[in-house]
Amino acid sequence: MEKGHHSHFINRGLSWLEFNQRVLDQALDKDNPLLERLKFLCIVSSNLDEFFEVRVAGLKQQVQTNTVALAPDGMSPKSELAAIAKRARKQVDDQYRCWNQEVEPGLAAENIKFHNFPEVPESERAHFEKFFHERIFPVLTPLAIDPSHPFPQLLNKSLNIIVHLEGEGLNTDLAVVQVPRILPRVVPFANQTDEQGHDFVFLGSIIKHYVGSLFHGVKVIGAHLFRVTRNSNLYIDEEEADNLLHAIEEELRHVNRGAAVRLEVQDDCPDPVAHRLLEIFNLGPGDLYRHHGPINLTRLMPLALSIDRPDLRDKRFTPAMVVSLNEEADIFWHIRKGDILMQHPYDSFQTVLDFLGQAAEDPNVLAIKQTLYRTSSDSPLVASLIQAAQNGKQVTVIIELKARFDEAANIKWARLMREAGVNVIYGIAGLKTHAKAMLVVRQEGEVIRRYAHLGTGNYHPSTARLYTDLGFLTAREELTSDVATMFNILTGVSKFPGMRELLMAP
Repeated sequence: MEKGHHSHFINRGLSWLEFNQRVLDQALDKDNPLLERLKFLCIVSSNLDEFFEVRVAGLKQQVQTNTVALAPDGMSPKSELAAIAKRARKQVDDQYRCWNQEVEPGLAAENIKFHNFPEVPESERAHFEKFFHERIFPVLTPLAIDPSHPFPQLLNKSLNIIVHLEGEGLNTDLAVVQVPRILPRVVPFANQTDEQGHDFVFLGSIIKHYVGSLFHGVKVIGAHLFRVTRNSNLYIDEEEADNLLHAIEEELRHVNRGAAVRLEVQDDCPDPVAHRLLEIFNLGPGDLYRHHGPINLTRLMPLALSIDRPDLRDKRFTPAMVVSLNEEADIFWHIRKGDILMQHPYDSFQTVLDFLGQAAEDPNVLAIKQTLYRTSSDSPLVASLIQAAQNGKQVTVIIELKARFDEAANIKWARLMREAGVNVIYGIAGLKTHAKAMLVVRQEGEVIRRYAHLGTGNYHPSTARLYTDLGFLTAREELTSDVATMFNILTGVSKFPGMRELLMAP
């Protein structure tokens, strides 16, 4: 067998779906608590959304442009799309089978119940009618579909209702009502105590029930929920873009309106309606996914995290503190004493936060350099970097504006830091900066010493409590000088000079 034969390789898209299967396996595992299983179902949906927005969208574009180049595994874009559709469909079927046969009935047995509107008891009907007319109806807009009302440009991953109408003198028999994103996807029963349980009604089913109030003088034959996923790839010529930040911002304005790549409907949607939607979105039958259950389980994640039932969750885990800080022994003392290796989430990420936080306040620290790929929406690391700049330190941050689906957040952080006096660099054109590195330069008497942190995970305090990663703190000169070289390459203009201890890719 010759070297590099396609049989040596696993298809990229199919490999990713097997990764997502391992997430689904956690939802299927009956040894996991129910609310944890619900969380895993939500993650499966979120992962699939990104997969269709990026990988499937890219393959569809290759097919449309008649790309015939084979992947390393020997698959053409067309054959890979067919294999992905088959595997993804089975995965989605298994996901909803888990929801319908295990997770939802299990939660119902624990008095956590999800209802469609026809199942709502009479005692709650008045509450939901009032909720609809006071909270939902004012923000709804019926959109007719006819020659003078072209099909609306529905946002990526938004939930919508296609309404089938009947009446005399109509120019069309279809209309669309968008389900407002600003409203919660499930609405609780009124005046329910924790002892009574938790009952919720899906927002889409409430709107479906009352949708006739939006159409006067015509008959609603049917109303059906659907959701469209769009191409979310960003197309930026970094060599031509005068300002990368502005170029990405401009692309982000269009990303919610990219070409459709997937249509999701509930299983009660009639074939003729589903086929008309496929035609409208220029999709084929293979792009249609029918769900026996709520469309977009991802929107149940807030409930999975907020319902106060600790007996239905994993026991709360408290990570170990790696070092003990006091006035005599600050973080720099501990690092000088010896390298510190951390395994997150078992070792607390607080040590990394303390490293940067103390560097920002320490009058002996002269400079801080850091890479940022993803961080939290209320990042204490960004706050420390801004504080360091305000304290007169030389602060440089290499922020990756092209971090998938975090582009808008990183643009916001870039602006905030620049306004505070931080030197913000956007990396190297044509490449993504995935390195997780931090360098602190400190005056210690007559000596300038460098301290470094290297990690495999993002500088993200929340995910550091979930994901398994390694972190490493050191003051060894042979390592910190290599880290300094890396930052100089990323921020300046120079050829790669080589490193003594570290490896840098590419």
